[in-house]
Amino acid sequence: LKMSWFWLYLPLPLLLATCLCHSIKPPTTSSQQSFKTELFNFYHSLILADGKETTIHLLKDIPKRYHFVLEEGRVLAPFSITVTPCDVPIEWSILVYKSPPGKAAPGDHDTQEISKSQQAPGMVSTIFNYKGNSVETYMGMSSHSALYLLEFLSTERDTHVTVYLTTDTTSGHLYPELPADPRLDVVGLGHTTVTLTWKHSPSVLQHGESIQYCLLVNEKHNYKSLCAAETAIRSSGMKLPPTLALSLSPYLLEPQQVMILSNSELSIINKVSSGEVRQVCMGTKNTYTVPNLSPSTQYYFDVFIVNLLTNASAAYTGTFARTLEEPEPKVTELKDGKVIHVVLDGKKQKFYSLQYQARHKKIHFTFQLCQGQIRVHITRNGKIVASENLSGLRYFSLKGKVLDTYLVQLRAIEESNCSVKVQASPHFHKPLFPLLPESLKIKSFSKLRTCRSVTIAWLGTQEESKYCVYRKRVEEDQIWRELQSADRCSGPESRHKAEKVLCKYFYDLNLQRAVTTETIKGLEAGTFYLFDVYLFGPSGIPVRYHSKVVKTRKKC
Repeated sequence: LKMSWFWLYLPLPLLLATCLCHSIKPPTTSSQQSFKTELFNFYHSLILADGKETTIHLLKDIPKRYHFVLEEGRVLAPFSITVTPCDVPIEWSILVYKSPPGKAAPGDHDTQEISKSQQAPGMVSTIFNYKGNSVETYMGMSSHSALYLLEFLSTERDTHVTVYLTTDTTSGHLYPELPADPRLDVVGLGHTTVTLTWKHSPSVLQHGESIQYCLLVNEKHNYKSLCAAETAIRSSGMKLPPTLALSLSPYLLEPQQVMILSNSELSIINKVSSGEVRQVCMGTKNTYTVPNLSPSTQYYFDVFIVNLLTNASAAYTGTFARTLEEPEPKVTELKDGKVIHVVLDGKKQKFYSLQYQARHKKIHFTFQLCQGQIRVHITRNGKIVASENLSGLRYFSLKGKVLDTYLVQLRAIEESNCSVKVQASPHFHKPLFPLLPESLKIKSFSKLRTCRSVTIAWLGTQEESKYCVYRKRVEEDQIWRELQSADRCSGPESRHKAEKVLCKYFYDLNLQRAVTTETIKGLEAGTFYLFDVYLFGPSGIPVRYHSKVVKTRKKC
């Protein structure tokens, strides 16, 4: 009697293992040891939750085990187990312990009943085994007299997997359903675009509001699950939102991420060492054109169907495509003395090419920056002879051989539109622009300001030239926009006649005295005015001084 009370006070796992091991009489010593090992594994494992996705972290070369049993009273019931590796390939298997007929499985009855009922040997067998990194689902039929053990092992490195067990196959699925043909089709290829299409998921028709498609684009390889893709991006030094579905929250973005929201589509671009990784969620549309790709580059495309309520996802079969090669850039020929006005689209970041064949040894290139910021590269017979960012007026005097070929390449270095005027000519050719002073700044004299007038000054040259002054009334909140949007190549023809103040000629052989002043009258008190001075040379092409904003005194 005392011994029977001793059994009741033992911990349940130890009691079950002890009872089972003493009740079974295996035929050989080796099989006995193996069977005891399997039972030890059962009772040193965690319980796997039913109807819930479980994340399991694995350490390299250390197995991890989970077990589950069915509810009492269910003689035969279907069940399914879905395992999603989130990084490297893993090994996993399902083992089952079956009791003899009429005997209960460990864990189905209380301690006293188990200790009495285990009189005959049972059997432990492996019913499923898999090694790889694909998402695998095992479906089986279980009885209440069976106990299942899941064993996971990673031999490459520490990793994690997600496991979903369900014994309720009638109330729907956690994961969105894939169509019978889950492949992606490439239906269009361009230099910078790829158009994809795929068959609709049945889940979209049933739960349209809570389901959406998300596309992942990268330059390395395809991913077999959403968690595998996120793990790979994190390993590159990125921190990602928990799931692609949650990427709809802009505050989750990291500094290396760029979010673009247009036409109800959200794009997140991650800058990683191996290139760009783009995530695009487009609702329930099953056709999408990926924009802004690089020419002649291979990209990998994966589409995931995501349940926004559960964050569970399923992966279509990924595909890859190579964008078309970029056509040779169009080259415009420069002719002696002819001025070409080039407008660049900053968003496209493309080079605009100009070619010039020298007819003399000395060549003179002139650039007048009109708007924005532009970088210029000049090569002679394929070798770079000049490269810099343009500012205002810039001259390059180069010496080479007759029939040398010069290539001028221009590129915007900001996203806004930019423009520049370009001229190439022999060194002795009549200059395009007038002789310029040391500075193109306009100076105002604060002490000479009144409520009705402003005095300004600017530098001249040793060459007699024409100078025209213009004024424009501006509001204080418009000053920055006026200064930024000013076209430095435009002449007085773009101004209203009412803005013209005066035109005058002057020069001085002594550069120290080549300065002129002008008092502009008839202004309003406490008002901002923008002043411009245009310099005209022999060719008639004007050069615009830097605009100056001055405010008249409010009280006098």
